[in-house]
Amino acid sequence: MKSLSKYNIMTMILLGVLGAGKSHAKVQNVNLMKQVELDNQGALKITPTSASSKDDFNFLMGKWTVKNRKLRSRLSGSKEWDEFDSVLELREILMGIGNRETFTATIGGKPYEAIALRLFNPKTLLWTDYWADSNDGILDKHPVVGSFEGKVGSFFTRDEFKGKAILVLYQWDYSAPDHPQWRQAYSQDNGAHWEWNWYMDLSRI
Repeated sequence: MKSLSKYNIMTMILLGVLGAGKSHAKVQNVNLMKQVELDNQGALKITPTSASSKDDFNFLMGKWTVKNRKLRSRLSGSKEWDEFDSVLELREILMGIGNRETFTATIGGKPYEAIALRLFNPKTLLWTDYWADSNDGILDKHPVVGSFEGKVGSFFTRDEFKGKAILVLYQWDYSAPDHPQWRQAYSQDNGAHWEWNWYMDLSRI
């Protein structure tokens, strides 16, 4: 791979945000996170935003109902979505530099449970987000890392999907504090294009 040290992954990110009901808002090109680049070996270089803080997830504390919309087949051109409800609860840990999320649902008639463990590094000012679920019982080997720019947090990692190298993006958006949204996207071309494959719209209980 040629050197991409100046390549900004987020320059042409396609942000497809769920609008009212089942429709999507107009897709637009935005530059949400200038702090993400690739080094000469293709590894992610992530630096925090100037406002990154251990308090970034305070908006998510408590218990929420969640409307999930998940792409049935990823990176295949699918336009079919599965929908299901879940419950999310977040609690602070480690004197405020971490939090633990529980996620429970019934998917395809089967009970499902997952946890997210988020840790804030006060030296790097970056959040690391680990995920584990009842399907595998294994903590992520490739946790996402990032920070917040205003009310939108963007978190990235390298991973594999069906044997292909991808970039993974998680975003949290609390522009509407009582109805924040989480969304996930995959990229097969080092961030030039993204496919959004999972949306979670939250309502506080």
